Amino acid sequence: MPANLTPEFKAAEAAFRQARDPKERLECLREMLRTIPKHKGTDHLQGDIKSRIKDLTDELAGPKKGGARGGPATVIHPEGAAQIALLGPPNSGKSALHARLTGSNAAVAPYPFTTQFPQPGMLPYRDIAFQLLDLPPLSRERPVPWIDQTLQPADACLFVVDLDDPECVDQALEIHALLAEKRVTLTERWDIGAAAETGEDDETALANLFAVHLPTLLIATKSDRIPALANEWAVFRELTGWRYPILAVSATTGEGLETIGPWLFRELGIVRVYTKAPGKPPDMGRPFTVRRGQTVRDVARLIHRDLAQSLKYARHWSHGQPHSQQVGPDHPVADGDILELHV
Repeated sequence: MPANLTPEFKAAEAAFRQARDPKERLECLREMLRTIPKHKGTDHLQGDIKSRIKDLTDELAGPKKGGARGGPATVIHPEGAAQIALLGPPNSGKSALHARLTGSNAAVAPYPFTTQFPQPGMLPYRDIAFQLLDLPPLSRERPVPWIDQTLQPADACLFVVDLDDPECVDQALEIHALLAEKRVTLTERWDIGAAAETGEDDETALANLFAVHLPTLLIATKSDRIPALANEWAVFRELTGWRYPILAVSATTGEGLETIGPWLFRELGIVRVYTKAPGKPPDMGRPFTVRRGQTVRDVARLIHRDLAQSLKYARHWSHGQPHSQQVGPDHPVADGDILELHV
């Protein structure tokens, strides 16, 4: 039966895909449920939307009275410039990397499955930070049934692998298969717009509604223990067929760790925008972050959704320029820009 998706549903779906704030995502889900055509062809999706509304509502509600909640949170609210998921097999050095990059107190042990639930931490870079999410190791012997919902708000993935482990290829391929079963796809494409409109028909769009596509950077950890790292990487690429970009690091010696922040900043197209009130100096201590190609209106939306709707124009200072110009809401912003918003 044709889905016959309405323009209202498609608009809510597009807003859901772009939303990072949990409350905004919940509003989008409710609007999707309200506007989706009600017939047998959408019964399954209606149930999926209802389930996600319940899960997100519970997450936003926090612990219930008496502390009963059913365990730690499995969906972490995004913070910082982007949410980056750390995935990998058991004992790959994932938690040690997370602890070294974020200063977190994540449990690190020489035995597998130390991490049981998502552990967030912040990786500082310049005057922003990336949220790194340490996730349980993935394997068929220890399923993680909620992993697809946890990855929904993520912007990208660091796939951590120990190339010195003789089982690393089999483990990596197994994780790929497990994620595919959950409609999670890891991709080597980091270009902005890689997950943009694809021209899907309604039925395909419905089937892919909650599918996750994550730009992926392979992190070869424990590089201090691998004398011929380039050879090991070449073998790994040949056996897996993977073409992800790679960085070699060591959580023990610190080698290569300083390259991760700049890499994420560049490849995610992070743009820092500073704001000022009329007659006052700009606030250079806490920029708003958008992506390359986004506009003045997108910055206003980060401040408040109503501001984006009532925005008339902005005074705009380009990075390093002493004089401003008046620009409209659809003017694209660049890194280091300063905006004075007028309604």
